[in-house]
Amino acid sequence: MEVLVVEDELEIARLIAFTLGQEGLTCHLCGDGLTALQMVATHSPDVVILDWLLPGLDGLEVCARIRQKPPPKDPYILMLTAKGEEIDRIVGLSTGADDYLVKPFSTKELAARTRALLRRSLRHGGQTLAYKTTHFVVDVDQRIAQRYRGETLEELELSNLEFNLLAALISHPGRVWPRSQLIDKLWGNNFFGDERVVDTHVARLRKKVEPDASNPTFIKTVVGVGYKFEDS
Repeated sequence: MEVLVVEDELEIARLIAFTLGQEGLTCHLCGDGLTALQMVATHSPDVVILDWLLPGLDGLEVCARIRQKPPPKDPYILMLTAKGEEIDRIVGLSTGADDYLVKPFSTKELAARTRALLRRSLRHGGQTLAYKTTHFVVDVDQRIAQRYRGETLEELELSNLEFNLLAALISHPGRVWPRSQLIDKLWGNNFFGDERVVDTHVARLRKKVEPDASNPTFIKTVVGVGYKFEDS
C-alpha cells in the first residue's frame, strides 16, 4: 500500500512517513499542490495525506481536482490542517475528502485513521459482493460501478466517497436512508460537522448517474429525512 504525503513542512512530512513506514506502508513526499497532482497521476497512491495550506495550489483545490478527474486508482484523501473550526471541516469534506485531522495531531491517531481508510475496501472480508439492478451493476470487491446505456455497460468515474455512497444506496433499493445513517456508513466515528454535507455528495453523484440531475430518476430525496435509491 502506498501513501502520498503532501506537506510543505519537511519535519512534519518526515514524521508522518516514519510513522506510516512502521505500519508497513510506502510513503512518497512532496511539498506543493502542483507536484502533488503530478505524483497522484504517476504513483497512484492508495491514500493521500493532504495539508490544507500549501504553496501554489492549496489542499482544497488539490482535493477538488483529484475528485473532478480521478486517476485509475482513486485515492482516499485525509485532509491535514491547523484549521479546526467546524465550518472548515465541512468545507474540507464537501470538496471530496474522506477524513479530516487537525494539527497538532497524535501520530497514533494519524496511523489509525490511515489504516481505517485502507480497510474500507476490505471490509467485506474477501467475499464477493455486487449489486445489480435494471440500470446499474456495482461490484464492491473490484470497486467498479457501471450503468447500462441500451445493452452496453458504461463504467462510471466515481470518487471513493461517491462509490461508497452509491453502493450503500443500491444495497437496499427502496430503503429510506436518513442522513445520519449515511454519515455512519461513509465516515463512521471520524465525521465532524453538519450532516447536510451529505447533500453535497449526493448532488455530485447525481451528476454522474442520473439522466437529468435536476430531476433525478434513481436517487430520490425523501423530504425531511434523507435519500433512497429506486430501480427495478
